[in-house]
Formats: sequence, C-alpha cells, structure tokens
Amino acid sequence: MNKVLNSLGHFDGKAHVLPISIYYEDTDLSGVVYHANYLRFMERGRTEFFRLAGISKMAGLEEDEPTAWAIRSIAVKYHRPARLDDAVTVRTILTGLSGARMRATQRVMCGDTLLVEGRIEACITTLTGKARRLPKNVVETLAPFVTTEET
Repeated sequence: MNKVLNSLGHFDGKAHVLPISIYYEDTDLSGVVYHANYLRFMERGRTEFFRLAGISKMAGLEEDEPTAWAIRSIAVKYHRPARLDDAVTVRTILTGLSGARMRATQRVMCGDTLLVEGRIEACITTLTGKARRLPKNVVETLAPFVTTEET
C-alpha cells in the first residue's frame, strides 16, 4: 500500500490527531453541533489515520473480490457540545486487530475538554455482506499502531 502524501492530521505517538473547525453547517439552530455530525468527524479521523499510516484505499482491498470497511458496532458517549467556530480535534487510537475486525477508540476534544467518546468496531466485508479476513498487508501496516493505552 502506498503512503498518501496529502493526508491530514498527524500522529502523537500511536494516536492520530485530526483538527476540525466547526462550521455553521455542522450545527443546529442554537449553534451546537448536531449529534450525528460527531460520527462524520470520527469517520474522517479513521480515514485520515489509515491514510497517514500508509493505507491509501479504504475499499476494494482485495483484488479477487471487491471489499469495503463496514461498521459492526459503535458506542458513543456525549459529554459536552461543540459550538459554532470551535476548533476541535479527533483523536483516534487502534485498540485491536483480529480476523476480520478492527477496534478503535475515538475522542473529540476541544482543547483539554472531552466532548464525545466513541468505541468503534469495523470489519471488512464483500459487497454482498460476507465477512473477510483483514488482508495481511493491512494487518502488517496497522499492527505497530495498536495500543491498549487510553491516550
């Protein structure tokens, strides 16, 4: 897998940090970020983590049969809201790789304040929904980033 040179964010140890500005389109009428938009922010965080780690394709990982990442489960805790014009960061850490699954913890922060925390489990499936093992090159690329530390 080729490293993508125009990926966003940076690594802080094993954690990927993606800065995001809160725009009007992210908020409801009161200027608070709409709850579902945090899932979009976390998706961006995982995508940029993979890009910066050296995985440039998120879908079509296997040549013999097209595959894609799919969310198997997600648990989200909302602590505080982000607001219009806030500068937030999405911190992504990988907490596990096994078989067809990848687990991550993601935190949306405003400075040192935890706004939202998500625990994600994603898997690779064929386009018909059949689970596939993580390709060896994906495991080898991501394995150095796996940690049990809550950073």
